[in-house]
Amino acid sequence: MSLYPRGTNAGRAGCDESRTSGSEGGPEKPTRRKTREGASVRPYTYLRVGRGWLYLVVFIDLFSRRVVGWALSSSLDHSIALRALQRAVAGRNPPAGLIIHSDRGVQYACTSFTKWLARHGFVQSMSRKGDCWDNAVVERFFRSLKSERTDHRLYRTREEARRDVIDYIEMFFNSRRKHSSLGYISPNEFEEFTMVA
Repeated sequence: MSLYPRGTNAGRAGCDESRTSGSEGGPEKPTRRKTREGASVRPYTYLRVGRGWLYLVVFIDLFSRRVVGWALSSSLDHSIALRALQRAVAGRNPPAGLIIHSDRGVQYACTSFTKWLARHGFVQSMSRKGDCWDNAVVERFFRSLKSERTDHRLYRTREEARRDVIDYIEMFFNSRRKHSSLGYISPNEFEEFTMVA
């Protein structure tokens, strides 16, 4: 795991610079990147909507497995990750020193994202190159979302898909889906239990 000192951006792309394929815009199908080390996972997932795509970025509290921030967008630009993080922070109000972990995507390495982290006193942690296990919790969430909900539906509009994804996150995943890592209770139940204890 790589930790970057607060406020530095050496070696990071500006948000208008693109180092990932597919971020130039347009409704092209996202692809799984291949590296010399093998398959590299993405920090986001995508949903088929009509003739285009809807991208989803999430932030998950590793203690409770609760999805605390998310953003959906028709394009995979740098702002989607920042919007998801801002939603998480607004709902949790975490103290300075919080570790924000992601992969090495341009959405997490751009100047506006790293400056926002520094301004709030958060510490950025990025996956090791080619190590898909670093983001296993997020990847497992995406697998659950697709196998339990979105793979079985045809969305005609982005709004229809957006409503369904938010319903899955709030009304099912956070509220009712049981997690073996939490003793077979939901993330919301786990947080309520640990606050009482």
